[in-house]
Amino acid sequence: MLIKKTADIRSSQVTSKSLYLDRRKFLAGAATLAGAVAVGGVACVSAAAPEPTQGGQKLPGVVKGQFNTDEKQTPYKDITNYNNFYEFATDKYEPAALAKSLRTRPWTVKVEGMVQKPKTYDIDSLLKLATLEERVYRHRCVEGWSMVIPWVGYSFSKLISQVQPLGSAKYVEFTTLNDPAQMPGVRYRVLDWPYTEGLRLDEANHPLALLTFGLYGEVLPNQDGAPVRIVLPWKYGFKSCKSIVRIRFMDKEPATAWNKAAPNEYGFYSNVNPNVDHPRWSQAKERRIGEFFKRPTLMFNGYRDQVASMYAGMDLKKYY
Repeated sequence: MLIKKTADIRSSQVTSKSLYLDRRKFLAGAATLAGAVAVGGVACVSAAAPEPTQGGQKLPGVVKGQFNTDEKQTPYKDITNYNNFYEFATDKYEPAALAKSLRTRPWTVKVEGMVQKPKTYDIDSLLKLATLEERVYRHRCVEGWSMVIPWVGYSFSKLISQVQPLGSAKYVEFTTLNDPAQMPGVRYRVLDWPYTEGLRLDEANHPLALLTFGLYGEVLPNQDGAPVRIVLPWKYGFKSCKSIVRIRFMDKEPATAWNKAAPNEYGFYSNVNPNVDHPRWSQAKERRIGEFFKRPTLMFNGYRDQVASMYAGMDLKKYY
Protein backbone atom coordinates (compact mmCIF):
# COMPACT_ATOMS: atom_id res chain seq x y z
CA MET A 1 0.00 0.00 0.00
CA LEU A 2 1.29 3.47 -0.85
CA ILE A 3 1.17 5.74 2.19
CA LYS A 4 1.49 9.44 1.47
CA LYS A 5 3.25 11.88 3.76
CA THR A 6 1.45 14.60 5.70
CA ALA A 7 2.16 17.18 3.05
CA ASP A 8 0.28 15.09 0.52
CA ILE A 9 -2.68 13.75 2.49
CA ARG A 10 -5.54 15.08 4.58
CA SER A 11 -8.30 13.18 6.33
CA SER A 12 -10.73 14.41 3.69
CA GLN A 13 -8.72 12.88 0.86
CA VAL A 14 -8.77 9.25 1.97
CA THR A 15 -10.81 7.14 -0.44
CA SER A 16 -13.21 4.75 1.24
CA LYS A 17 -12.58 1.06 0.71
CA SER A 18 -16.29 0.79 -0.18
CA LEU A 19 -15.40 2.01 -3.66
CA TYR A 20 -13.90 -1.36 -4.39
CA LEU A 21 -15.13 -3.80 -1.69
CA ASP A 22 -18.03 -5.98 -2.78
CA ARG A 23 -18.65 -3.83 -5.82
CA ARG A 24 -21.40 -5.97 -7.31
CA LYS A 25 -23.46 -5.69 -4.14
CA PHE A 26 -22.67 -1.99 -3.99
CA LEU A 27 -24.05 -1.44 -7.49
CA ALA A 28 -27.06 -3.74 -7.07
CA GLY A 29 -29.64 -0.98 -6.73
CA ALA A 30 -30.17 2.76 -6.76
CA ALA A 31 -30.70 2.96 -3.02
CA THR A 32 -27.39 1.26 -2.33
CA LEU A 33 -25.62 3.31 -4.94
CA ALA A 34 -26.98 6.46 -3.32
CA GLY A 35 -25.37 5.44 -0.07
CA ALA A 36 -21.91 6.39 -1.30
CA VAL A 37 -21.68 10.02 -2.32
CA ALA A 38 -18.48 12.01 -2.34
CA VAL A 39 -18.36 14.61 0.42
CA GLY A 40 -15.18 16.65 0.36
CA GLY A 41 -13.36 13.80 -1.35
CA VAL A 42 -14.60 11.03 1.01
CA ALA A 43 -17.34 8.52 0.15
CA CYS A 44 -19.92 8.30 2.94
CA VAL A 45 -21.44 4.82 2.99
CA SER A 46 -23.19 2.22 5.05
CA ALA A 47 -24.78 -0.31 2.73
CA ALA A 48 -21.47 -1.73 1.50
CA ALA A 49 -19.92 -2.08 4.95
CA PRO A 50 -18.38 -5.43 5.93
CA GLU A 51 -20.02 -7.72 8.45
CA PRO A 52 -20.14 -6.35 12.01
CA THR A 53 -17.18 -6.99 14.25
CA GLN A 54 -17.61 -9.23 17.28
CA GLY A 55 -19.48 -7.61 20.14
CA GLY A 56 -17.56 -6.77 23.27
CA GLN A 57 -18.11 -7.53 26.91
CA LYS A 58 -21.13 -5.91 28.53
CA LEU A 59 -20.44 -3.00 30.85
CA PRO A 60 -22.29 -3.48 34.16
CA GLY A 61 -24.19 -0.86 36.10
CA VAL A 62 -24.79 1.55 33.21
CA VAL A 63 -27.51 4.16 33.82
CA LYS A 64 -29.23 6.54 31.42
CA GLY A 65 -27.34 9.80 31.11
CA GLN A 66 -28.40 13.36 30.43
CA PHE A 67 -28.19 15.35 27.18
CA ASN A 68 -29.41 12.37 25.14
CA THR A 69 -30.74 12.98 21.64
CA ASP A 70 -33.79 10.99 20.58
CA GLU A 71 -32.58 10.76 16.97
CA LYS A 72 -32.27 7.37 15.30
CA GLN A 73 -29.06 5.68 16.39
CA THR A 74 -26.46 4.61 13.85
CA PRO A 75 -26.25 0.79 13.56
CA TYR A 76 -23.45 -0.91 15.45
CA LYS A 77 -22.00 -2.35 12.23
CA ASP A 78 -21.45 1.14 10.81
CA ILE A 79 -20.00 2.60 14.00
CA THR A 80 -17.52 -0.28 14.22
CA ASN A 81 -16.61 -0.63 10.55
CA TYR A 82 -16.29 2.95 9.30
CA ASN A 83 -13.60 4.62 11.37
CA ASN A 84 -10.93 7.29 11.33
CA PHE A 85 -7.98 5.79 13.20
CA TYR A 86 -4.76 6.68 11.39
CA GLU A 87 -2.59 4.74 13.84
CA PHE A 88 -3.90 1.65 12.05
CA ALA A 89 -4.68 2.89 8.53
CA THR A 90 -5.80 5.93 6.58
CA ASP A 91 -8.55 3.90 4.92
CA LYS A 92 -11.84 3.99 6.80
CA TYR A 93 -12.56 0.25 6.70
CA GLU A 94 -9.12 -1.16 7.48
CA PRO A 95 -8.94 -0.23 11.22
CA ALA A 96 -11.72 -2.72 12.05
CA ALA A 97 -9.45 -5.59 11.02
CA LEU A 98 -6.04 -4.15 11.86
CA ALA A 99 -6.99 -3.07 15.38
CA LYS A 100 -7.90 -6.60 16.48
CA SER A 101 -4.34 -7.13 17.68
CA LEU A 102 -4.39 -4.11 20.01
CA ARG A 103 -3.84 -5.24 23.60
CA THR A 104 -6.13 -3.29 25.93
CA ARG A 105 -5.20 -5.20 29.12
CA PRO A 106 -3.12 -4.25 31.00
CA TRP A 107 -3.57 -0.55 30.23
CA THR A 108 -2.59 2.50 32.21
CA VAL A 109 -3.31 6.21 31.84
CA LYS A 110 -0.83 8.63 33.33
CA VAL A 111 -2.34 11.89 34.63
CA GLU A 112 0.34 14.51 35.19
CA GLY A 113 1.39 18.11 34.82
CA MET A 114 -0.10 20.99 36.77
CA VAL A 115 -2.11 18.98 39.28
CA GLN A 116 -1.90 18.52 43.02
CA LYS A 117 -2.42 14.78 42.84
CA PRO A 118 -0.76 13.24 39.76
CA LYS A 119 -1.58 9.59 39.39
CA THR A 120 -1.29 6.63 37.05
CA TYR A 121 -4.60 4.80 36.71
CA ASP A 122 -5.11 1.30 35.42
CA ILE A 123 -8.15 0.91 33.21
CA ASP A 124 -10.20 -0.86 35.88
CA SER A 125 -9.56 1.95 38.38
CA LEU A 126 -10.76 4.46 35.81
CA LEU A 127 -13.90 2.42 35.17
CA LYS A 128 -14.75 2.44 38.88
CA LEU A 129 -14.12 6.14 39.38
CA ALA A 130 -17.72 7.16 38.67
CA THR A 131 -21.08 5.74 37.62
CA LEU A 132 -21.13 4.80 33.95
CA GLU A 133 -23.84 6.51 31.89
CA GLU A 134 -25.16 5.83 28.41
CA ARG A 135 -25.36 9.07 26.46
CA VAL A 136 -26.70 9.19 22.93
CA TYR A 137 -24.67 11.89 21.22
CA ARG A 138 -24.55 13.28 17.71
CA HIS A 139 -21.08 12.79 16.24
CA ARG A 140 -19.92 15.02 13.36
CA CYS A 141 -16.72 14.54 11.35
CA VAL A 142 -14.92 17.25 9.45
CA GLU A 143 -15.27 15.33 6.18
CA GLY A 144 -19.04 15.88 6.18
CA TRP A 145 -20.41 12.60 7.57
CA SER A 146 -22.15 12.11 10.88
CA MET A 147 -23.51 9.42 13.20
CA VAL A 148 -25.66 9.12 16.34
CA ILE A 149 -23.82 6.96 18.86
CA PRO A 150 -24.86 5.62 22.29
CA TRP A 151 -21.57 6.12 24.13
CA VAL A 152 -20.91 4.82 27.66
CA GLY A 153 -18.77 6.76 30.11
CA TYR A 154 -18.88 9.60 32.60
CA SER A 155 -18.12 13.31 32.58
CA PHE A 156 -14.38 13.94 32.35
CA SER A 157 -14.82 16.45 35.17
CA LYS A 158 -15.02 13.48 37.56
CA LEU A 159 -11.38 12.66 36.83
CA ILE A 160 -10.38 16.33 36.95
CA SER A 161 -11.78 16.62 40.48
CA GLN A 162 -9.68 13.65 41.57
CA VAL A 163 -6.33 15.09 40.45
CA GLN A 164 -7.10 18.70 41.48
CA PRO A 165 -5.54 21.01 38.84
CA LEU A 166 -3.43 23.92 40.05
CA GLY A 167 -4.74 27.44 39.57
CA SER A 168 -2.16 27.92 36.83
CA ALA A 169 -3.55 25.03 34.74
CA LYS A 170 -5.50 26.34 31.76
CA TYR A 171 -5.43 23.46 29.27
CA VAL A 172 -5.55 19.67 29.08
CA GLU A 173 -3.57 17.57 26.59
CA PHE A 174 -4.53 14.01 25.60
CA THR A 175 -2.04 11.57 24.07
CA THR A 176 -2.82 8.35 22.17
CA LEU A 177 -0.79 5.14 22.34
CA ASN A 178 2.14 5.17 19.91
CA ASP A 179 3.21 1.56 19.32
CA PRO A 180 4.41 0.52 15.84
CA ALA A 181 4.32 -3.14 16.85
CA GLN A 182 0.55 -2.95 17.37
CA MET A 183 -0.34 0.02 15.19
CA PRO A 184 1.00 -0.33 11.64
CA GLY A 185 -0.05 3.19 10.66
CA VAL A 186 2.48 4.85 12.95
CA ARG A 187 5.32 3.34 10.93
CA TYR A 188 4.54 6.05 8.39
CA ARG A 189 4.81 9.80 8.97
CA VAL A 190 1.24 10.56 8.01
CA LEU A 191 1.07 12.67 11.18
CA ASP A 192 3.55 13.66 13.85
CA TRP A 193 3.11 10.73 16.23
CA PRO A 194 2.04 10.29 18.95
CA TYR A 195 -1.41 11.69 18.24
CA THR A 196 -2.22 14.53 20.61
CA GLU A 197 -5.30 16.64 21.19
CA GLY A 198 -6.22 19.33 23.67
CA LEU A 199 -8.91 21.39 25.35
CA ARG A 200 -9.22 24.49 27.43
CA LEU A 201 -9.82 23.54 31.04
CA ASP A 202 -13.37 24.93 31.03
CA GLU A 203 -14.16 22.77 27.97
CA ALA A 204 -12.69 19.71 29.66
CA ASN A 205 -14.82 20.40 32.75
CA HIS A 206 -18.04 20.73 30.74
CA PRO A 207 -20.49 17.91 31.58
CA LEU A 208 -20.79 17.02 27.88
CA ALA A 209 -17.09 16.06 27.72
CA LEU A 210 -17.28 12.32 28.18
CA LEU A 211 -14.50 10.00 29.30
CA THR A 212 -15.66 7.01 27.31
CA PHE A 213 -15.27 3.26 27.80
CA GLY A 214 -18.00 1.77 25.61
CA LEU A 215 -20.79 2.03 23.09
CA TYR A 216 -24.10 0.22 22.77
CA GLY A 217 -23.61 -0.94 26.37
CA GLU A 218 -20.43 -2.88 25.59
CA VAL A 219 -16.72 -2.17 26.01
CA LEU A 220 -15.27 -0.08 23.20
CA PRO A 221 -14.17 -2.03 20.15
CA ASN A 222 -10.48 -1.46 19.48
CA GLN A 223 -11.11 0.48 16.27
CA ASP A 224 -13.36 2.92 18.16
CA GLY A 225 -10.67 3.92 20.64
CA ALA A 226 -10.45 1.12 23.24
CA PRO A 227 -10.04 0.96 26.09
CA VAL A 228 -10.62 4.64 26.88
CA ARG A 229 -11.16 7.77 24.81
CA ILE A 230 -12.63 11.23 25.13
CA VAL A 231 -15.86 12.18 23.31
CA LEU A 232 -16.68 15.85 22.62
CA PRO A 233 -19.98 15.98 20.75
CA TRP A 234 -19.93 19.71 19.95
CA LYS A 235 -16.57 19.43 18.18
CA TYR A 236 -15.44 17.68 14.99
CA GLY A 237 -14.59 14.05 15.55
CA PHE A 238 -10.80 14.29 15.29
CA LYS A 239 -10.77 16.24 18.58
CA SER A 240 -11.97 13.13 20.44
CA CYS A 241 -8.63 11.45 21.21
CA LYS A 242 -8.67 7.63 21.18
CA SER A 243 -6.77 4.93 23.10
CA ILE A 244 -5.50 7.46 25.63
CA VAL A 245 -2.30 6.73 27.58
CA ARG A 246 -1.52 10.18 28.99
CA ILE A 247 -3.48 13.21 30.21
CA ARG A 248 -1.44 16.31 31.00
CA PHE A 249 -2.58 19.58 32.56
CA MET A 250 -0.75 22.65 31.20
CA ASP A 251 -0.63 26.44 31.38
CA LYS A 252 -0.17 26.83 27.60
CA GLU A 253 -2.23 25.69 24.65
CA PRO A 254 -0.95 22.24 23.64
CA ALA A 255 0.12 21.48 20.09
CA THR A 256 -2.34 19.06 18.49
CA ALA A 257 -1.84 16.53 15.71
CA TRP A 258 -3.96 17.94 12.91
CA ASN A 259 -3.26 21.54 13.85
CA LYS A 260 0.47 20.82 13.49
CA ALA A 261 -0.10 19.05 10.18
CA ALA A 262 -2.30 21.73 8.60
CA PRO A 263 -2.91 24.77 10.83
CA ASN A 264 -4.81 26.63 8.12
CA GLU A 265 -7.34 23.79 7.93
CA TYR A 266 -7.63 22.35 11.45
CA GLY A 267 -7.83 24.85 14.28
CA PHE A 268 -7.35 24.22 17.97
CA TYR A 269 -11.03 24.65 18.85
CA SER A 270 -12.59 22.79 15.91
CA ASN A 271 -16.14 23.45 17.06
CA VAL A 272 -18.82 22.29 14.64
CA ASN A 273 -19.77 25.50 12.87
CA PRO A 274 -21.74 25.62 9.58
CA ASN A 275 -20.66 29.26 9.12
CA VAL A 276 -16.94 28.46 9.01
CA ASP A 277 -15.97 26.41 5.99
CA HIS A 278 -12.99 24.15 5.67
CA PRO A 279 -10.67 25.89 3.16
CA ARG A 280 -11.49 23.25 0.55
CA TRP A 281 -15.19 22.52 1.15
CA SER A 282 -18.33 23.78 2.85
CA GLN A 283 -19.31 22.66 6.35
CA ALA A 284 -22.88 23.90 5.98
CA LYS A 285 -24.36 20.44 5.39
CA GLU A 286 -23.63 16.89 6.46
CA ARG A 287 -24.64 13.39 5.49
CA ARG A 288 -25.80 11.03 8.21
CA ILE A 289 -24.42 7.53 7.66
CA GLY A 290 -27.19 5.42 6.11
CA GLU A 291 -29.03 8.39 4.59
CA PHE A 292 -28.96 9.76 1.05
CA PHE A 293 -30.03 13.38 1.50
CA LYS A 294 -27.84 15.88 3.28
CA ARG A 295 -29.10 17.78 6.29
CA PRO A 296 -28.10 21.23 7.56
CA THR A 297 -25.19 21.22 9.97
CA LEU A 298 -26.24 22.53 13.39
CA MET A 299 -24.21 25.11 15.27
CA PHE A 300 -22.07 23.31 17.86
CA ASN A 301 -23.57 20.11 16.42
CA GLY A 302 -26.90 20.93 18.07
CA TYR A 303 -25.43 21.62 21.53
CA ARG A 304 -25.56 25.42 21.27
CA ASP A 305 -27.64 25.84 24.42
CA GLN A 306 -25.15 23.85 26.47
CA VAL A 307 -21.78 25.14 25.20
CA ALA A 308 -22.16 28.53 23.46
CA SER A 309 -21.47 30.50 26.64
CA MET A 310 -17.89 29.17 26.71
CA TYR A 311 -17.17 31.03 23.48
CA ALA A 312 -19.04 34.27 24.14
CA GLY A 313 -17.21 37.24 22.65
CA MET A 314 -14.81 35.08 20.62
CA ASP A 315 -14.39 35.52 16.88
CA LEU A 316 -15.26 31.99 15.82
CA LYS A 317 -13.83 32.52 12.34
CA LYS A 318 -10.47 33.39 13.85
CA TYR A 319 -10.63 30.78 16.62
CA TYR A 320 -11.92 27.98 14.42
